[in-house]
Amino acid sequence: MKIAPNKVVKMHYSVLDNDKNTIDNSFDGEPLLFIIGTGYLIPGLEDAIIDKSAGDTLSVTVEPAQGYGERHDELMQAVPKSMFDGMEIDVGMQFRASTDDGDQMVMIIDIQDEEVIVDGNHPLSGITLHFDVEILEVRDATEDELSHGHVHTEDSCGHEH
Repeated sequence: MKIAPNKVVKMHYSVLDNDKNTIDNSFDGEPLLFIIGTGYLIPGLEDAIIDKSAGDTLSVTVEPAQGYGERHDELMQAVPKSMFDGMEIDVGMQFRASTDDGDQMVMIIDIQDEEVIVDGNHPLSGITLHFDVEILEVRDATEDELSHGHVHTEDSCGHEH
């Protein structure tokens, strides 16, 4: 069976940046399990595995535009440290912030004397990603999986109906 929209895919993957630093790797753990066409994968990776079958292996390079997007400097800003009064904060912490464009995840990238520098860019934005993929299984998604938008495990679907 070939990978196409509304198919469940089970796969292993590793992803590296341009400097060959490993960003993530499932080969030593649990494989990824998802429904094609639900937005679970970045577009460049999803496009690359379409029409592949169980047993296929491939290497894929995904440019930022088809990955997590380009970096936008205007998404970085300094906010008063007083906004975090009563909270213990560290570099790398993520928060949901209200912006003119709605809620957005931001990460603390620096803490200064009176200001905290936050970044609204995805941590992998602006990075070319290099994937090695092994397709383990392809099957039709069930009606329940399609209506819920995610794969169900053997014992449950992970939420109440």
